[in-house]
Amino acid sequence: MAPRGRPRNFDRNDALDKALALFWDRGYENTSMADLSSAMGLRPPSIYAAFGSKETLFEEVVERYGDVYGGAIWGDLERFKHPRDATRHVLIATVNAFCDDATPKGCLIVLAAPQADTTQSSVTQTLCTHRQKNAQTLKRLYEEGLRRGHIPRGANITAMANYYATVQHGMSIQARDGMDRPALIAVAEAAMATWPALIRTPLTST
Repeated sequence: MAPRGRPRNFDRNDALDKALALFWDRGYENTSMADLSSAMGLRPPSIYAAFGSKETLFEEVVERYGDVYGGAIWGDLERFKHPRDATRHVLIATVNAFCDDATPKGCLIVLAAPQADTTQSSVTQTLCTHRQKNAQTLKRLYEEGLRRGHIPRGANITAMANYYATVQHGMSIQARDGMDRPALIAVAEAAMATWPALIRTPLTST
């Protein structure tokens, strides 16, 4: 009788990285437990014993993705003296990450999302929460810019954060669709060219 539970030589991060590559390439719904078992080198009972379910495995994969790949984009933005420079770094680093030949094109957080009518509501919410964090990070950056006087008082920093987060998310889809690095760099530079107008965009009442 085969032993139950995970193998004795189980390496959690290695298993997560293999699952990450599969989810990143195929998306959540198009990745089956059979696919995961083959990629991770674990039988389904071992996957369930180690991670609980496909959904909880995916949630751990998303955290792993942020730890391994997110730092190059979002890490240590405080080192930039001006929020404009930090924003440009985010966009250029995004292009470099999304066009890396060593990984699937685009962003796991954007491209792995289930369809809107899916029953996988927890997975959908996990990805939505992580996408919203990008705009929140930018907004905190711009709040600091306000305090330092790099962004004028009255600027709509929420609109600014949403705009650049939207550009970043759109880059993911374009990269998956085959847009190359020079074309995406041009998009990033075009987005940065809007900075002077954005910082003059006033808060509006709803």
